[in-house]
Amino acid sequence: MAEFLHLSTFLRRPIVDQDGERLGRVQDLVARLGDDSHPPIVGAVVRIEGRDVFVPVRKIGGWSSGRMTFEGKRVDLRRFERRPGEILLAQDLLSRNLINLVRGRLMVAHEIEIAEMNGRWEVVGVGPGRRSFFGGTSRSGGVVDFGSILPFVSHVPSARLRIPYRKLAKLHPAQIADLVEQASHEEGEEIIEAVGLDRELEADVFEELDTEHQLEFLEARSDSEAARLLSRMEPDNAADLITEIDQERRLNVLENLPSEQQSKVRQLLSYNADTAGGLMNTDFVTAPRDASVGDVLDIVRSSSVPAESLYAVFLLGEGEEPVATVALGALVKSRDSERALDLARTPFSHVHPQWDVHRVASTMSDYNLLLVPVLDDDHGRLLGVITVDDLLEELLPQGWRREFGMTSVEE
Repeated sequence: MAEFLHLSTFLRRPIVDQDGERLGRVQDLVARLGDDSHPPIVGAVVRIEGRDVFVPVRKIGGWSSGRMTFEGKRVDLRRFERRPGEILLAQDLLSRNLINLVRGRLMVAHEIEIAEMNGRWEVVGVGPGRRSFFGGTSRSGGVVDFGSILPFVSHVPSARLRIPYRKLAKLHPAQIADLVEQASHEEGEEIIEAVGLDRELEADVFEELDTEHQLEFLEARSDSEAARLLSRMEPDNAADLITEIDQERRLNVLENLPSEQQSKVRQLLSYNADTAGGLMNTDFVTAPRDASVGDVLDIVRSSSVPAESLYAVFLLGEGEEPVATVALGALVKSRDSERALDLARTPFSHVHPQWDVHRVASTMSDYNLLLVPVLDDDHGRLLGVITVDDLLEELLPQGWRREFGMTSVEE
């Protein structure tokens, strides 16, 4: 059975030679980050006569006793220099923010757990409390496996590291946005840089950020870089953000958008932000009124509309006038040969662009709608759609996650 030890057991404790004579004092343990979920310990930083030197792990014994023994023939007295990929467990991790991938939260490390696994010493866990963790209790429910932890490399000077995107990308964009909002600006920049390897994920995360943080991270970007990011956001979210950008930048960013996205955003900017027109999204799926279920599903499959917005398809008449709404669930459960119109709601509920948010909410609540179409005053044109998540985002107060403790850091 593996023996779990605390980093604090060794810090500032003597290291002795094989005769029991004191050589120096342990300052830190060094681990190497890589693909291993439990990074191997490669050695210790030991202070000898005022100089910090490196002692490789193969020359250290006495781990279990908590009193390290130098088992080599001589000590290399060259000053310790960190090599690429190395972290100092105490200096870089203790009392620092770390990303807890299990909970999608930041946590502060108050203890590091190590263990001998498969013949080598490894970093196996992080404890958010100050008591014994393995087999015991702590203030925050115990140790977190190090494989579920991401350290911020901004805490690791000159180590040539970066947050691994593939691990961070397993979180939902809203969780990543919460991490950014919990973190310092430097840590937040590090997260944004990591997700920037996936332009779509970067845009999704930006959509989830509060306005303060959106503007904070756009400030350091050029107008063309800001436009590149906004071009991947939903048109309604892009329009909302453009209205918050400094006025002297607003037009340049807008004009740098791709023509199709720019047209959609300009349309949305023509409406008051507190109305259905300002809240709606101009991405939706339509099909001819006489289309079969199979034909409509083919249109859905080839559509660029995000899957999370595909609650329904709108059937249009020969003059492009909206005729009916058919739920996606009804289409999926029906035979391809059936007529889509036979599954549709007619007449169907809708709102108009000048309606205020509360009237929109009342309509969606009364008719149990996940999505509601926005029609022009003559009911002859489908202008956009409002989804229930966009409505909730508008109705909830700014900063509500913080107010309800959802972005607090685990201690």
